[in-house]
Amino acid sequence: MILTTTPCIEGRKVQDYLGIVSSETIIGANVFRDFFASIRDIVGGRAGSYEEVLREAKNHALRELEERALALGANAVVGIDLDYETVGERGSMLMVTACGTAVRVED
Repeated sequence: MILTTTPCIEGRKVQDYLGIVSSETIIGANVFRDFFASIRDIVGGRAGSYEEVLREAKNHALRELEERALALGANAVVGIDLDYETVGERGSMLMVTACGTAVRVED
């Protein structure tokens, strides 16, 4: 399965447009991660625990997007857009949405 943010795949002709596919992932942050991230904000540096949560949420959303495209008979998803939002009380949860067009491209 090819997943890309571009509207086409170089060297491959789109044979069929199968529809829009989307997925959503919501992951909660925990109190300890928040505490250590706030310390990191004060002393500087990267918040590795939050970066890992972002990667995990993005990967889950893309896996789910791929599953939905496969169910339509696609072998690629083009034009993928990823969006990150905080939701919940005081922004305590991270939501990642992925959306794209499921297509069948020639091999």
